[in-house]
Amino acid sequence: MSKLLRILIPQKLKYRLFTAFVCLILLPFSALNIYNYQRIETLVQKKISQQSHYQLEQMYRTLEDQISIAFKTLLFLKQDDTVKSVLLHPEQRNELENKRLMENIFKNLNNSFFLYNPSVYFMILDLTESAYTSYPPKDSLIYSDLRGNPGFDRGQMNTGSYHWVPNDTNYVLRDVSTSAYLLSLYAYLEDTRNKPYGMARISIDYTYWLRSIHKQSDLEQQYFLITRSGEDISQSVPGSLLSAKVKAGFAGQPGQQYFIDKDSNSLINYIYVESLDWYIVNRIPLSVLFVEIEGLKQQYFITFFVLTAIFLMMTFVIATTITRPLSHLQNKMKAAVQKSLKIRLPEHKFSGEILDLTRTFNTMLDDTHLLIQKLKAEERQKEAVHFQMLLAQTNPHFLLNTLNTIKWIAIREHNEDITNMTLSLGKLLEASLNTDKDLIHLKDEIELVEAYVHIQQVRYAHKFELTTRYDEDILYALVPKLSLQPLVENAIIHGISRLPGKGLIELIVHREEHRLIVEIRDNGAGMEQARMNKAPRKRPGIGLSNIQERLRLLYREEGTLEVLSTGEGVTVRFTIPLLLSTPYGNEHPA
Repeated sequence: MSKLLRILIPQKLKYRLFTAFVCLILLPFSALNIYNYQRIETLVQKKISQQSHYQLEQMYRTLEDQISIAFKTLLFLKQDDTVKSVLLHPEQRNELENKRLMENIFKNLNNSFFLYNPSVYFMILDLTESAYTSYPPKDSLIYSDLRGNPGFDRGQMNTGSYHWVPNDTNYVLRDVSTSAYLLSLYAYLEDTRNKPYGMARISIDYTYWLRSIHKQSDLEQQYFLITRSGEDISQSVPGSLLSAKVKAGFAGQPGQQYFIDKDSNSLINYIYVESLDWYIVNRIPLSVLFVEIEGLKQQYFITFFVLTAIFLMMTFVIATTITRPLSHLQNKMKAAVQKSLKIRLPEHKFSGEILDLTRTFNTMLDDTHLLIQKLKAEERQKEAVHFQMLLAQTNPHFLLNTLNTIKWIAIREHNEDITNMTLSLGKLLEASLNTDKDLIHLKDEIELVEAYVHIQQVRYAHKFELTTRYDEDILYALVPKLSLQPLVENAIIHGISRLPGKGLIELIVHREEHRLIVEIRDNGAGMEQARMNKAPRKRPGIGLSNIQERLRLLYREEGTLEVLSTGEGVTVRFTIPLLLSTPYGNEHPA
């Protein structure tokens, strides 16, 4: 066994250096390059998938816009008095005049909703015998057949007297639309007493839309519209289909965005259209994605292996020249390790590259020794800082535990005032100890203000009253934590406390477009009188300056703070961006 090891393991240093370079550097580096290229392919795939998914999201929004326009058109038709007049009283005008009026309305709809894409079509029926369209029909308009269309079946409609038909047979002249199916909105036009006076069919040519999207794409990708049950609706390339395995893939994982289909060697992206219960899917061949990367990989590895061969030859030559004096250096290095790096190699015995190596090694020993000393000093400093942090956490938690003890004593003694005060103070203290969040919900901040006001009302014998006004849809707006309490505190101390009569503090929160406005108003003496009556303090107040600095740090130039003084009190107003964070599953409107 030992003889075999002697044969396999080189005995000379130059051969050992060469073998070590190949086994420990060259082979791992080659494996790392292969791994990095696989990572590059994965990242490129992910990047293109994200771009493709972004395109799908744009398609989704475009389709939702078309659906929204159809609903807006339906609302417009319901509210238009001319439409109602023509449908209810067609006998008041001749047939040509009624047709001209309806065509003008269709034209105005196209202009008002910017329907430059001729892929949305309108049809209106009255309840007698007339039909009006915004398009040339493929077949003659027979009123009884149109009226008997299953799409107008009331049993299929919801409470709003409308429903969507995804695969409505195309009824438009083939010169205008060659698609086999349309997406149609069927609805009844009803008056204020829910009595129908007409019917409407508004259709979207989604096949034309899908193929126009395909023409704009820069990759050889295909788009599909698939129902949730796996039924094919439309394709951007006629005749192209998705396999049942692919359909099961995105139907079983609706939360994902893309996956690889190995059977077709392609990348599948998809997005779910909830309003129609459809999937928008696109398929990109992997050969298109990686054709340039494959060429680049070949060029790189050819260059890499050529340079590696040259480097191996140079390494072997250099290893041969430095093996002789290395034995002496090896002994000195062992001595340096044994003496904890407190040794220097003699420089006068060497020359050339070995002398440079010796000087570098001596410098390395000195630097390493200094670095070890610095690390030891830093470690001692870290331990001291950690001890101070633990000590700083002790007092607030001790105070909170003490409050809980007082609360239970008050509960046992049936003292409701002390119980409520300790509960309120505990809530404020817990909020101040929770340093993980800078922003909290408005409703939580208002609860903290009410807890603080409860304590102050006991202190001032209910001398003042706090009123709050806010909209329900901004309860989950995000505001800086403990930003309202200092403002209420200022209003109490500087405005309300010296009033001879009853004090009033108003907390008003409202939204203006994308901004949240918060105002604290009081009916105190005002800022000038507060300055005259101000007593000297042991330490300067930090309420307003603290909030102003926090607004600057959180929102930059988008957060402002104003203090307005009137003859009867002070108004403090700060404005921040409106950020809504409604909890998942909450039914509260956001």
